[in-house]
Amino acid sequence: MITLNNSPQQKSPLTRRAFLTAAVAGSAGLAFWYLTKNNPAPAEASAPLPISKTVSIVEFSDAGIRKEKTSVQTIVRSDAEWRKQLSSDSYEITRREGTERPYTNENPNNHAPGVFRCICCDTALFDAATKFDSGTGWPSFYQPIAKENIVEEIDSSLGITRTKVSCRRCEAHLGHVFDDGSPPTGLRYCMNSVAMRFAKAT
Repeated sequence: MITLNNSPQQKSPLTRRAFLTAAVAGSAGLAFWYLTKNNPAPAEASAPLPISKTVSIVEFSDAGIRKEKTSVQTIVRSDAEWRKQLSSDSYEITRREGTERPYTNENPNNHAPGVFRCICCDTALFDAATKFDSGTGWPSFYQPIAKENIVEEIDSSLGITRTKVSCRRCEAHLGHVFDDGSPPTGLRYCMNSVAMRFAKAT
């Protein structure tokens, strides 16, 4: 007599193995997502701030009258603090050595008496009496108000040799100096407008 087997067909071992593998992988993935979500990776440690040092600068009134040479501490702030203090344009120029577009802020006909001060720390940089129209679209001066108040360094960042100019007290990038300027020095301190503020003489 023939006996019929009415039991359900058994699943193949391959199908069962694939199902178990997928379940294990899914569980592992879910566990990894949960742990990552609830335990985010630690943020990268920010670079330590440079140590403040003592430098000598010359103080000036807004009328450009020389006061005294004094010793001050350099101003050191975190990147976040500079971003909070400065406009986005001033931050990009002074803290990241950017360059504003020519003719963006320059007024070549504005020669009112006063002093151009660092936008970051208010150090006196240029006397308005030394400003001239260079036709470049950037504020140009034939000399700084005091050599002690700026720092000049070689800059080869664009594959050419230039001399960059920075504020001595806070190291803000200001612009560059060239030897195609106006008498009596023949120099052109080509500055970024947003790196400075104009303090009108009163």
